[in-house]
Amino acid sequence: MTTHPRPLIVRLRNWVGDVTLGIPALQLLQDHGFTLELVGKPWARSLLAGSGWRVHSRPKGLRARVSQLAELKRECEALDPGFGQRENAIIFPTSFSAALEMRLAGLKSVGYRQEARGFLLARSVPITYGNHAMLSYWELACQFLGITQAPPKSIKLPTTAEAGTHAQKLIEEHGLEGGFVVICPFAGGTFEKLDKTWPQFPEFTAALMPLLQAEGKKIVACPGPGEEDIILKHHPGVCMLTGLNLGNYNALLKRADLVVSNDTGPGHMAAAVGAPILSVLGPTKPEQWAPWGPNAHYVRRWPEWPSVSSVLQETERLLAQARQLHPL
Repeated sequence: MTTHPRPLIVRLRNWVGDVTLGIPALQLLQDHGFTLELVGKPWARSLLAGSGWRVHSRPKGLRARVSQLAELKRECEALDPGFGQRENAIIFPTSFSAALEMRLAGLKSVGYRQEARGFLLARSVPITYGNHAMLSYWELACQFLGITQAPPKSIKLPTTAEAGTHAQKLIEEHGLEGGFVVICPFAGGTFEKLDKTWPQFPEFTAALMPLLQAEGKKIVACPGPGEEDIILKHHPGVCMLTGLNLGNYNALLKRADLVVSNDTGPGHMAAAVGAPILSVLGPTKPEQWAPWGPNAHYVRRWPEWPSVSSVLQETERLLAQARQLHPL
């Protein structure tokens, strides 16, 4: 008896943090026998490289996007004769355009009932507002599968051996063997039109640096394209590593003593690979967007930002905890 594979086309979100928070849902779908064909931003391939999933870079323009999905549909039909007879796609984004592209490509997709797009979906499900984003993706996968299952306590994003080798090479080249703290003083986008960047991050870095130097540790930053000046101008003395793809960044975060971050994608990546993460939150609601996992911590006192002293105190506590767990 021949068992055909069960391919499933999945449209990923457009932000690093959202894609990272969707990993447990993807793993659940795979555990239930689906072969995932992921469609998303070009960086998603390196972010998810350790999972072994096929990731297709989404092109620009409606015509090209529909053509890509239609070609994927033909490939899946060749693998699974029943592909066209069942629900065969999931849409994590809540936009009208994401559903339209799937429908024009002839796919039978499942997604949340948003933006009056229900008529474009094979099945639309209601979204629970106020839940953590990880739970919203998890619940959508459960709805697709027709199951109820408790979410995992951690994300467990694997990294590749190649990324690990690259990270170790960086550690040796830049003298980071004594330990290091990664800072992420960047923040893409806003939350409810409010800036997510902690304004006192430079002062925090300046206060933390001598404390780490006394222990033979360094501060590391990995700016993305266009973010280098933030480090050069506002965080002098930090070891700046540029040009890392997200897979190599994951492997480096995994080896950090601690990650201190704004509400931004690398903070979620750090939690996903199991690194201790301290997220400094302003307007962001932690019940919806805090990093997910047992090693994830945050400081928040909105409508004011946390003080440098409060973040430094929590940083020292977490570093002391790390020393107890991993003594020299």
